[in-house]
Amino acid sequence: MSTPEEPSSPFDQAAMTVVEIGNKLLDQDKDADPWDVASGLLAGAIQFWLFTHQPCADPLCESCTEVATAAHRMKMLGDELREFAEESDYYHSPTDSNVGNA
Repeated sequence: MSTPEEPSSPFDQAAMTVVEIGNKLLDQDKDADPWDVASGLLAGAIQFWLFTHQPCADPLCESCTEVATAAHRMKMLGDELREFAEESDYYHSPTDSNVGNA
């Protein structure tokens, strides 16, 4: 059984590792722009995601239908991106410009 500090799945391990890498890069270079680091991590993650979601060599493969074209892969990537962002604790910020103040 895993503890909260120990991710239980490869998905959780990968997500935790990316956060750790970002924090490590920022710790190593106090002048680093956090946005640049985050964008670099995202760019690498996108490259890996696209690489792993290539269709097989069979153009009639039913298992590859949802990734059979670049447009299909981009839709799938966008859907996952939106889902992960909306599930994030950081999706809404108390300093968002559309936050109501009473």
